[in-house]
Amino acid sequence: MLASVEALTSFLFRTTITFVKSIAEVTSTEAVQAMAHPMRLRILAALREPGSAAGVARELGEPRQKVNYHVKELERVGLAHRVGERRAGNLVESLYQATAATYVVSPRLAWVDRPRIEALAEQVALENLVAVGERLQQAAALLLDRAAFDGEKIASAAVEAEVRLADAAQRTAFLKEYMSAVGPILKKYGDSQGDPYRVVLAVHPDPKEQS
Repeated sequence: MLASVEALTSFLFRTTITFVKSIAEVTSTEAVQAMAHPMRLRILAALREPGSAAGVARELGEPRQKVNYHVKELERVGLAHRVGERRAGNLVESLYQATAATYVVSPRLAWVDRPRIEALAEQVALENLVAVGERLQQAAALLLDRAAFDGEKIASAAVEAEVRLADAAQRTAFLKEYMSAVGPILKKYGDSQGDPYRVVLAVHPDPKEQS
């Protein structure tokens, strides 16, 4: 019994109270550069739960010093943080955890030039299209995590189609008919009981066919 107690006490650890986000948007170039290293992506995956650099090194089959360096770099750019420490024999190991379960890179990161900034500020509908796209990207990433780590079967569907609209008058007519057709369906199921689902409706020019 004594040996069992000693074995347990050698692995006691204390942590600070932390709340890990389910998803985080990467908005700094430093963080993107840090994530570009394949090993750091593997380390972030291993640090979905608190762990030490030594533990991650064993899991990945990599040298501890190498993993420790990459963990420090992830901490420096805000992708991982120290959450406590653990005693292992005569040593005290720092415990780290990823700051989010999954990350998405914001496309706005590359849009720092004045023309794009002004275009988004002036064209409200275009800004809304970009925002909807970002939310859809984040939702897809979260649902992928639920499928991958919780074994959930995700009930989802995506429909994509092409229409041809000759001018502004036809675009206006199409949108009016489109919303007249979809509106009653959204109202019918929007007031019913059940699990919430997000419905995304978007209409935009095909950028591949227009200069």
